[in-house]
Amino acid sequence: METDASITLERIEGFITGFWWILPNLGIALVVFLIFLAVAWGVRAGVSRFFHHRGRPDLAALLAGFARWSIIALGLLVVATIVFPSVKPADVLATLGIGSIAIGFAFKDILQNWLAGLLILLRQPFRQGDQIVVGKHEGTVERIEARATLIRTYDGKRVIIPNSSVYTESVTVNTAFERRRSEYDVGIGYGDDVRKACEVIRNVLKDVPGVAPDPAPEAIPWELAGSSINIRVRWWTEPHQADVVHARGEVIYAVREALSKAGIDLPFPTNVVLLHDQTEEADGDRTRQREGWPAGDNAPAPRHLNEVVIDGGGELKDAGNAPRSSRRRH
Repeated sequence: METDASITLERIEGFITGFWWILPNLGIALVVFLIFLAVAWGVRAGVSRFFHHRGRPDLAALLAGFARWSIIALGLLVVATIVFPSVKPADVLATLGIGSIAIGFAFKDILQNWLAGLLILLRQPFRQGDQIVVGKHEGTVERIEARATLIRTYDGKRVIIPNSSVYTESVTVNTAFERRRSEYDVGIGYGDDVRKACEVIRNVLKDVPGVAPDPAPEAIPWELAGSSINIRVRWWTEPHQADVVHARGEVIYAVREALSKAGIDLPFPTNVVLLHDQTEEADGDRTRQREGWPAGDNAPAPRHLNEVVIDGGGELKDAGNAPRSSRRRH
């Protein structure tokens, strides 16, 4: 027991002696580390001020933080060599190199998003305040951080999109240019004058609030649809979503009023429904079974639609009020 106690006391004495030996180094290391902290703070402030003056606040935050932590890491490396003189800087760097590989695998997604954010901020495909579409998300860019891009949707929600997704996916920047074009299809009747309708639309769009005079609005005959002739109306506005939406409402209202005053029809969709015995005589073999009509030699003869009336009880009769046979439609 006395031997064990003496060994323990020797170890404690060795620790105390070693502490007194390295105490000056600790003081020097502390001073050096404070110097590195001051340098890191100054570099961070300088980088941030430099890019802020150039209108790049997101890039300033990203690079300033990176510079600060890089200098602090370098300071810790220097402090380790001061406190423990036996530790060589080359050995520390080799250890950090092996550790960086492990860290790289462990934080692959974080590093990928950081690099993607740095490339986005350097190349600037869009900036704060731009309105973009990324995948199924659309809104205004609030800021670009080290990990993600934050956008505010038009209905007041915040969407956080990883920078790697933003960098690899296609991005639509709605506010990249000073003007943005919108379009809408207007249908008129087949009996109306198409040229007159286009002229009426172009004239009324000149006075619609929010519609840019240059490029001039357009009205182009676009499609011969089933129950209307469609005219494609195209106009230019300010690129922001609020301007686009408000101008669209004014355009639709103005076009509708102008066409009505000009006596141009805005037809409803028209569908033609033929019963089995209102089809043409040459419409296949009328004695064969059809949907809702049994096969037989006593097939109904074709008749025009206006030869059929419906009485109050829902029974089909011909124009002479003669009841049809027992073949009723349900």
